[in-house]
Amino acid sequence: MASSLPCSSSSSPSLKRRSIGTLCSMNSTKIPMPPVNPKDPFLSKLASVAATSPEVLLNSQKNSDTPPYLDIFDSPTLMATPAQVERSVSYNEHRPRRPPPDLPSLLLHGRIVYIGMPLVPAVTELVIAELMYLQWMDPKEPIYLYINSTGTTRDDGETVGMETEGFAIYDAMMQLKNEIHTVAVGAAIGQACLLLASGSKGKRFMMPHAKAMIQQPRVPSSGLMPASDVLIRAKEVIINRDILVELLSKHTGNSLETVADVMRRPFYMDSTRAKDFGVIDKILWRVYSGRIVRYIS
Repeated sequence: MASSLPCSSSSSPSLKRRSIGTLCSMNSTKIPMPPVNPKDPFLSKLASVAATSPEVLLNSQKNSDTPPYLDIFDSPTLMATPAQVERSVSYNEHRPRRPPPDLPSLLLHGRIVYIGMPLVPAVTELVIAELMYLQWMDPKEPIYLYINSTGTTRDDGETVGMETEGFAIYDAMMQLKNEIHTVAVGAAIGQACLLLASGSKGKRFMMPHAKAMIQQPRVPSSGLMPASDVLIRAKEVIINRDILVELLSKHTGNSLETVADVMRRPFYMDSTRAKDFGVIDKILWRVYSGRIVRYIS
């Protein structure tokens, strides 16, 4: 006679384990979990610091004189040793590779607008949109403009954009309520140098080995054209040059004559010379003081 029999004591634990495993699998399918490397040296360091010195993490203060993402070097206790990095690389090599995080969104989340290309229309459109978005998100927090651009020319000197591209970004910067901290991380040439100099006073930075250069505006070549059009183009270039001289004089504190004189030929500046000329306010030197890394100007 077939009847339902009570489960034996030996099968009961297995049923419990099976039900718990089923419940865990159901919960794990509902709750998205980010990929975490348990052998990541940063996580172990972070846990150690949180256990021994929680005030390091809870009482961290922002340094208004240091651009974001440079402060991470101020906490050497959170940095991994080379041996730890080597061990973490070999973690679960059979796991399928995942794409890296959305790096542009990561920078934008840190209120960083990065210009790493010549100022062509697509770059200008994106930069202005990001500036407007960051002001809409918080009109009181500063915006960090990182610059590594050859302006409206390529590195070989060929003109790829109109001078109005740089003026458009400049006008957008001047309309914002936020403080704008400019940082030259590579090259700031032509119109990019104007953007570097137009940051908030006292908040214009430059890496020690970055370069800046002031030059006269140029016009993209457009093939054969009537002589009347050539004359119109020439007059437009002169107007743009005068505007550029006026704006650089305003933001650097130099006279119009001084700026116009140095602009006759390409005027190259290292970080020290750019500071003396008034393009920037501070140079970000990396100084070691014991185990602490600081950035000074």
